[in-house]
Amino acid sequence: MDLLYFAWVRERIGLPRERIDTQAATVAELVDELRAREDRYAAAFADLSALRVALDQDLADFDAPLSGVREVAFFPPMTGG
Repeated sequence: MDLLYFAWVRERIGLPRERIDTQAATVAELVDELRAREDRYAAAFADLSALRVALDQDLADFDAPLSGVREVAFFPPMTGG
């Protein structure tokens, strides 16, 4: 599965993207796995209310299932202008 990080999420983790293997069933479980990896992931995912997630380019909730998902993107809320 490809993980994409945008804006300050990318800055805290230090990567724009990575490919991982996971047994996580939901986005929340994936986030828990990532938090446990290193402090930089824990910092990036410390406050989920400040994050949005997209699965295969469709906005989703953190309780969304990951079955069949190829791409997960994490980013802060955006405002139009």
